[in-house]
Amino acid sequence: MAVIKHKEQRVGVFIDTQNLYHSAKHLYKKRVNFGNVLKDGLCGRSLIRAIAYVIKTETGEEKAFFDALQKLGIETKTKDLQIFYGGAKKGDWDVGIAIDAIKAAPKLDTIILVSGDGDFVPLVEYLKINEGCQVEVMAFGKSASGRLKEAADDFIDMDENSRRYLIGTQKKRNQS
Repeated sequence: MAVIKHKEQRVGVFIDTQNLYHSAKHLYKKRVNFGNVLKDGLCGRSLIRAIAYVIKTETGEEKAFFDALQKLGIETKTKDLQIFYGGAKKGDWDVGIAIDAIKAAPKLDTIILVSGDGDFVPLVEYLKINEGCQVEVMAFGKSASGRLKEAADDFIDMDENSRRYLIGTQKKRNQS
């Protein structure tokens, strides 16, 4: 199927911030340039809503990051980091992202899911079949699920132009 992108398309962007953060950190030891992610994903189309799903830590050091997202026109939805007995930590928005995308779908022509998480394959299939939305996925291809790439109408591989989607420099180790 040919992917159609035109300026009248109503687009919703749903950003799995944790997934992108960890991919950029592990692959490149850098942070994500969310401004370029949003701009390139939209491709000149009409943004209806962009939401970044974020986790609050105990320290609260991420407040500046949340403010930066909002200045870009990206709404943030926050959740506290869960700390389990024994010290294990978890921060997961998969269900929240899926519910919000399904609720927004009737008002959108295109949904852009910014995540490489294969758990979203059923969501992508549902949105395409039941809601008639074009579903595009943006992620770092090296860490994205192959099944997710296949399920999407279009996959934008951020590895192909990684410098555009990354901020910061790699820290060099002191050599003695």
